[in-house]
Amino acid sequence: MFRADLADLPAYVPGKVLPDAVKLSSNEVAHPPLAAAREAMAEAAQGVNRYPDMGAVQLRTALAEHLELNPEQVAVGNGSSALCQQLVQIAAGPGDEVLFPWRSFEAYPIFARVVGATPVAVPLTEDGRHDSAAMADAITERTRVIFLCSPNNPSGAAITRQEFADFMARVPENVLVGLDEAYIEYHRTEDTPLAPEEIAHYPNLVGLRTFSKAYGLAGVRVGYAFGQPEVIAALNKVAIPFAVSSVAQAGALASLAAADELLERTEIVVADRDRVADAVGARHSQANFIWLPTAHAAPVAESLMAEGVLARAFPEGLRVTVTTPEENDVFLAAWEKLQPRL
Repeated sequence: MFRADLADLPAYVPGKVLPDAVKLSSNEVAHPPLAAAREAMAEAAQGVNRYPDMGAVQLRTALAEHLELNPEQVAVGNGSSALCQQLVQIAAGPGDEVLFPWRSFEAYPIFARVVGATPVAVPLTEDGRHDSAAMADAITERTRVIFLCSPNNPSGAAITRQEFADFMARVPENVLVGLDEAYIEYHRTEDTPLAPEEIAHYPNLVGLRTFSKAYGLAGVRVGYAFGQPEVIAALNKVAIPFAVSSVAQAGALASLAAADELLERTEIVVADRDRVADAVGARHSQANFIWLPTAHAAPVAESLMAEGVLARAFPEGLRVTVTTPEENDVFLAAWEKLQPRL
């Protein structure tokens, strides 16, 4: 009744939810959606008896203007994760390979296996960075898709311009590269490639961004991809019809128009993330979370949960979302309380 390989397909594990706990396990923002977005979504909800615009024309046009691209270079989807999966669907199948750094976004290997392809994970460097040379070495004639995550989830490290240029010089032109910039709004260094600029130089490059993180719209699911028109047209062919609701489109449009207010919110995180990292001995991050490499992440997360704080444990370490100073202080107080037991 089911595909033979389905038993080996890992399930995506979301961050835990616990009433009254400070949730720092899913890289969400603590603030509600922007006021303009809330109003726009409430108004759009009055018409949800009708299907949304399947082409998301208004949103794609606004995104194209925001990215300084043409509308035919932009696709929208049910979060950037859906677009990541579509990217794999248009290029890979059984016998092919999907290459990505590891640890990185945990859905990458799932996307590969959904289409019957083989996931190829290349370990990060010891300081949590992409090992671009090792990733280039791992490319074979079966490689069809490569994911780069910058800033990387969960290590928080961003790729440098030189690393990116050196890597892309070794990528065959018939291999699609997805530059996943889900946390780019929190990035504050100049020495990193930005997908809207780089796609002009690399026809096989696709940028991936989301409204789920900095824009505070995780609950309505809307992301976007951008690249050359022929790649975007292929992405749209495998998209689920009407995947982005009218409420999500309205919220995204209103949020995009409130860039100044959004920047103020991201600055709250940027201003406090180094303080949090230094207090617990974590590496500095270019995203809205910090990363603590440790083989004991699971018991640490359990201990934090007992103190009313939810963090995310992975086999390689602990990821903690950085939100408001008030929530960050709750986490640091719980961390300090645990120190005699750690």
